Amino acid sequence: MSNNTIAQLMAERFRGYLPVVIDVETAGFNARTDALLEIAAVTLTMDEQGYLIPDQSVMAEVEPFEGANLERSALEFTGIDPFDPNRESIPESEALEKIFKPIRKAVKAHGCKRAILVGHNASFDHGFVNAAANRVDIKRNPFHPFSSFDTATLAGLAYGQTVLAKACDVAGIPFDGKKAHSALYDTEKTADLFCSIVNRWKDLGGWEMVLSLQDHD
Repeated sequence: MSNNTIAQLMAERFRGYLPVVIDVETAGFNARTDALLEIAAVTLTMDEQGYLIPDQSVMAEVEPFEGANLERSALEFTGIDPFDPNRESIPESEALEKIFKPIRKAVKAHGCKRAILVGHNASFDHGFVNAAANRVDIKRNPFHPFSSFDTATLAGLAYGQTVLAKACDVAGIPFDGKKAHSALYDTEKTADLFCSIVNRWKDLGGWEMVLSLQDHD
């Protein structure tokens, strides 16, 4: 299967949107007031058999924006010290550009019109991405402004589990709880989970059924 064919299949599979998995680590639950501390992304592609697979990973540690709220309970939960001198943190504007640049490139390479965010409890990650993009006045946010794929919901349907670690366990995806709450690790595991669900649907004939129904419209 040529790269052009793979790109065409990706564009057709999700109506011209490229799924990109995102996870954020934050200093609270309020996207407008609480600091974004880490953000990671995994772009997706297809293999020669038409199965969805992870492609590229990118991650950034983020400096709290000026005036950001830092909830102690959130920092204790993630284990992140925003002021650790060993953190390679960068301002939000640089962090988002670092994340968005390969996403825009992947969207173009796959012939898609925009990215669509995939996340575990996706509304949380989507809210922080959009809030940060608005704060730094990014004009070309590559993501659809409100639509997303939520692997918590999808995993509940496919595997009967909504917690990321438990869903991965049922799906046969190794998960190390000691590495959880790192944006990059959680993003890569969420990407594996999303691919597993989409590919399971393919193996069960679901996608072929959809195509058949479309042909009869």
